[in-house]
Amino acid sequence: MAKSEEQKSKGCCGSFVNYFTSAKFLMYLGHSLSTWGDRMWHFAVSLFLVELYGNSLLLTAVYGLVVAGSVLLLGAIIGDWVDKNPRLRVAQTSLIVQNASVIVCGILLMLVFLFKTQLLSMYQGWLLTTCYIFVITIANIANLASTATAITIQRDWIVVVAGEDRSKLADMNATVRRIDQLTNILAPMAVGQIMTFGSPVIGCGFIAGWNLVSMGVEYLLLWKVYQKTPALAMKYIKKDDDQELKQLNIQVIDTSSNNNEKPPEDAFLMGNKAIAVIEPPKESSCGEKISEPFRTFRDGWVAYYNQSIFWAGMGLAFLYMTVLGFDCITTGYAYTQGLSGSVLSILMGASAISGIMGTVAFTWLRKKCGLIRTGFISGIAQLSSLIFCVVSVFMPGSPLDLTVSPFDDIGTRFLEGEPLPTMSPEVYLTTNMQNLTVNSTSLLNDSDVSTSVPLISVSFLFAGVIAARVGLWSFDLTVTQLIQENVIESERGIINGVQNSMNYLLDLLHFIMVILGPNPEAFGLLVIISVSFVAIGHIMYFRYAYTHLGKKLFACCSPEHKTVPTEPPQGDSSVV
Repeated sequence: MAKSEEQKSKGCCGSFVNYFTSAKFLMYLGHSLSTWGDRMWHFAVSLFLVELYGNSLLLTAVYGLVVAGSVLLLGAIIGDWVDKNPRLRVAQTSLIVQNASVIVCGILLMLVFLFKTQLLSMYQGWLLTTCYIFVITIANIANLASTATAITIQRDWIVVVAGEDRSKLADMNATVRRIDQLTNILAPMAVGQIMTFGSPVIGCGFIAGWNLVSMGVEYLLLWKVYQKTPALAMKYIKKDDDQELKQLNIQVIDTSSNNNEKPPEDAFLMGNKAIAVIEPPKESSCGEKISEPFRTFRDGWVAYYNQSIFWAGMGLAFLYMTVLGFDCITTGYAYTQGLSGSVLSILMGASAISGIMGTVAFTWLRKKCGLIRTGFISGIAQLSSLIFCVVSVFMPGSPLDLTVSPFDDIGTRFLEGEPLPTMSPEVYLTTNMQNLTVNSTSLLNDSDVSTSVPLISVSFLFAGVIAARVGLWSFDLTVTQLIQENVIESERGIINGVQNSMNYLLDLLHFIMVILGPNPEAFGLLVIISVSFVAIGHIMYFRYAYTHLGKKLFACCSPEHKTVPTEPPQGDSSVV
């Protein structure tokens, strides 16, 4: 009896040890560290730029435009680079470039904060302007490297680690999204507290130090995952001469022999054998090298259009054309309606919980109804919730007034020499850190905002936004897994790169929409336009779902059985 209890105890302990040393858990840990650093940096860099440029949003706007435009233009090229290189090399390179860029940018920002006065007086301020350009450029490189890391790990490695188990893939996708939700709230709060009770210089130093330490740990975790998953050493690429798919050259080196030959850096050790992934040599003319990025851009978008999941991916992209999210736009509108920082902190916490519920709903619905039906049901749930947002436009307290020109107030202030409305770093910091107090400075620098404005309209608005997060994240996970399952391995990177470009394109359009209607009186119209784009996105997904399931889409929930392509077909005519 005692022996059986001892074996049972060892079995429990062994299962715990096996889980915490498994490739799946190591991927979660590495993603947590990477996401935490990303969220801290993305939150802090905007505040740093606001602080540097005299409490103006100009540098922040330029940074946002550069980042969005870079991913839009280079997304396909980044994805193609991911496809054409060994997995370990891609992951290591993007990791080092990303963290090194943040470290360099953090050090540069520290120097600018410390010597801003001296830099401003040198060369009539051009040296300081040059520093601004370097900061934005290096930060953009960090974002592009982060995009490559996300495509590599979240769209490729996770599929290989899950193997042919679709349920395991769904669970891993959902867990990754939960990590994203938690770090999106906690990381800005942590760095915000450091900056509040310390200084921007201390904040820069902390982020640079975090990335330096995190880079080494993440590098080790990547290597461990690579060792524990032999399939990651095998990769299929597209051959340039024709449309056949060829396996990467595999060089097997006998490490048990007595010779002193060392395996290459990209070697994967298996017993006494080292399997090295070697790229086939390529020779091309100078003209071909110059035109290659343009051909890659064109071929990537053509390949994306020819995918079976094209309409599903387009549906997800259209969801980015919205003001109904907890970003600076919605937060600014909330301030004009009299909501305090403490209330917004509670609402943002509720939004995070709602998003986590969406990941749970995704795993349950996928098992009960199948993957494609899950996206359809999630879309209906999101649109049903957004009805509250449309209703809020016509409720008491709504500032909707289409007779007010969106540029009257701004033009008047400009002509009279008054400063344009800006968000001070204290207000911005307080909002994003979700502190329980809020700076008395208003987003619009308007002291006449009445505290007696009815809260019925804004209550309906945020009720709809928070409730819609369940359907939104469930739908996002659905499309993500559809792309993972239906895109062949040799095109996984470039298709996801184009998908990121589409997302950024619609995100850019939503900012342009806000620029055309910046005043609170036009926000109701922006809400209606946003819901319309979300509806169009789900109509696109409905077309995809109906094409694949037909009338079975409306049948009783039963999982559709579809095998995950484990090896790309040779000579697939769909490859561009």
